[in-house]
Amino acid sequence: MSRFFSVIALFFILVSCEDQVKFNNPAVQGLKDNVIWRATLFTAVEAADGSLTIEAYQKNEILTLKTSSTSVQTYPLGVDLINKATLAEKVGDVNTIFSTGINSGEGQIVITELDAVNHTITGEFKFNAITTSVNASTVQTVNFQKGIFYKVPITIDTKLKN
Repeated sequence: MSRFFSVIALFFILVSCEDQVKFNNPAVQGLKDNVIWRATLFTAVEAADGSLTIEAYQKNEILTLKTSSTSVQTYPLGVDLINKATLAEKVGDVNTIFSTGINSGEGQIVITELDAVNHTITGEFKFNAITTSVNASTVQTVNFQKGIFYKVPITIDTKLKN
């Protein structure tokens, strides 16, 4: 009889074991000033001219990554206004915008995969952006490292902007 209970106990032990793996598929995340930053909502839009805009939202922050195309390549930041990274923060009544631009900030966006079948985009980013806000009490720069966007669904905007 004790052998029967041993077999039953072993069965329940084996059945109750389970792996709890959390998948981040798709995802946008990185290290913002050395603290993990993970978007709760994100979008990717390919414009009619072929440019790409990824927007990622977390609490009171919006991260925007823009590239001139969706081609698999490296897009340098801090060189022009076409390839650009922006972080908009709202703390209380204070809005702060950090941005790369012409001779402003630095970094790169690397598109590593464009999945034309599933309409997703994957890549990496890192940048240092400078505030464009006039509020002197705010932090002047923001740093993103080890940023990734993984299998973010792309929608296509067919309207040309004037």
